[in-house]
Amino acid sequence: MFPIPDILLDYKVALSTFLLLSSNHSSTSSVRDIVCSQIAHVTTPGTKVYYPGHNLYAEGISHWANGSGTQESKCVVEPVSADDIGSILKVIGATRTPFAVKGSGHHTGPGFSSTKGVQISMRQFTEVKYNKESQTVDIGPGLLFDDVYEALEPHGVNVVGARAMGVGVPGFVIGGGYSWLSNQHGLSMDTVLSYELVKPTGEVVEVTQESEPDLFFAIKGGGNNFGIVTRFTMRAFPQGQVWGGVIKIDGSQIPLVGKAVTNFSNNIDDPKAGMDTLYTYAGGKLVVVQLVFYDGPVPPAGIFEDMLAIPSIEKDVSTRNFWAFLQAGGPFPTESRFPTLLDRSLFHTFSLLTFSPTLSEVIKNETEFWGSHLSTKSGEVAIYAIEPFHPEIYSHNTTATAFPSDRSVPFYPYVIWFSWTDESQDEYFYAAAKESANRILEVAEAEGQHGVADLPLYSNPALFDTPLERIYGTHVPRLREIKAKVDPENVMGLAGGFKF
Repeated sequence: MFPIPDILLDYKVALSTFLLLSSNHSSTSSVRDIVCSQIAHVTTPGTKVYYPGHNLYAEGISHWANGSGTQESKCVVEPVSADDIGSILKVIGATRTPFAVKGSGHHTGPGFSSTKGVQISMRQFTEVKYNKESQTVDIGPGLLFDDVYEALEPHGVNVVGARAMGVGVPGFVIGGGYSWLSNQHGLSMDTVLSYELVKPTGEVVEVTQESEPDLFFAIKGGGNNFGIVTRFTMRAFPQGQVWGGVIKIDGSQIPLVGKAVTNFSNNIDDPKAGMDTLYTYAGGKLVVVQLVFYDGPVPPAGIFEDMLAIPSIEKDVSTRNFWAFLQAGGPFPTESRFPTLLDRSLFHTFSLLTFSPTLSEVIKNETEFWGSHLSTKSGEVAIYAIEPFHPEIYSHNTTATAFPSDRSVPFYPYVIWFSWTDESQDEYFYAAAKESANRILEVAEAEGQHGVADLPLYSNPALFDTPLERIYGTHVPRLREIKAKVDPENVMGLAGGFKF
């Protein structure tokens, strides 16, 4: 089949749109149904359109937190190429149809990757192509990082990707991406060399620092404001065996855990070492899920001994390949780590400069208080994630990126994660997360971490109503200018997310 010239395609879209909008269908529902049909008409046969009742429709709208993340769209569109996405965006823009783009559906923000309009699923973009000569990997946005790690393992290389199983490539990378390898190489977005991007106008372009410097800056942390990424070209790094795994510790041992995390956060200078500490309240019990990591077969003495010495309920720590290490930690969450899979969920975030035993105790109290209190409101799980990183984490990229606006300050994102079942309690849980974060920040400020309430917030776990300035700081005006230039008709404004 020969490709349709752009001018003919534009005419085809315009004519079909005119017929659509001048038809007798007056209801929004009918118009959106026709929009789905029109998308099927202007795209190639490889692009699929599914409607309610089809099993791939259900898969296409499903999200990790189905209750809070999923909406019933008019149809699910699975494009097969960047050119087809361009055609889809032209129809969406011409008809002003709400839409959403979903990679894996891991985001919990209402409407961030779901819609009642046209749900675009990137499910068919599953390329993982390793180029040994350039030491790069081409990665499709329909993949989980699980798929990427497994594909790269035989080559002895890796990319800077998610720290847990079940996380999709596009949202993680475009939002920034804190990885087990970030201490050595920077955030995931810092290792992207080029993007294949479908602009809101439908034009397909290759975005690099040289070809499109403004767009290259904006996509790195700027979310879905500038088009749809259809390929990430990322740097590949040699990957040998690693040491690490997961330890489950009773909540009564949190004073010792807090001391061990404080020591790691403030004194360990080895960029190959990593730690992720989850204070977890579930099933009426407080436990610590502790992940430890070293990018090498055996960690040097003096890094993890104090953590390993704490009495544990379960311990699975050993030398293995990277993919096996991720599998030991499991998906985020799993039935083996927590009692149930989740219905409604939120992430919220706050940033700190350092950690201390005092903050450990405060976070422990917050976990226990809100976990117990929210269980009376259908709460299932309350988790506070403590994620210390190396102070040089932001130094690996000397080129400006949308996030963070200031790379000279080594702040670290902490995450609050609540899950529940009763939709009528949504606002209560959102308010609780904000109240809890503010309480922790007050203690940090009183302890000498001045200005923590104004530190940048990481967009991927940021609550859906977080002000743009709290994420992008002084970069907001520049990002708005770029957005207006690349998307003059505000097509991407028809999708959810943090909007410029």
